[in-house]
Amino acid sequence: QVQLVESGGGLVQPGGSLRLSCAASGFTFSLYEMNWYRQAPGKERELVATISVGGRGNYADAVKGRFTASRDNAKNTLYLQMNSLKPEDTAVYFCNKVPPFRYWGKGTLVTVSS
Repeated sequence: QVQLVESGGGLVQPGGSLRLSCAASGFTFSLYEMNWYRQAPGKERELVATISVGGRGNYADAVKGRFTASRDNAKNTLYLQMNSLKPEDTAVYFCNKVPPFRYWGKGTLVTVSS
């Protein structure tokens, strides 16, 4: 069955960096665009980045220039490199394909705080 397992979150100071991973299984990962989403406490889930099958990324304005999505189709893994982190980046981060499965992974919590 489909599995999406996000990892790499943690507590980081403002200005710091983190690299998130999403291990995908149960579908042909290499055939799909993939999205990174995030959900901050008390807010709706929002789209952060989309990465094409070929590796081209598109980003929400709030993260453009700071976040970079990448993928390794041989490893069925999606990545999100997050630099210059801000407190407003605090959220649970999720991945899913385009269009998204009804199933969602548990996400990984990123906390940006001094």
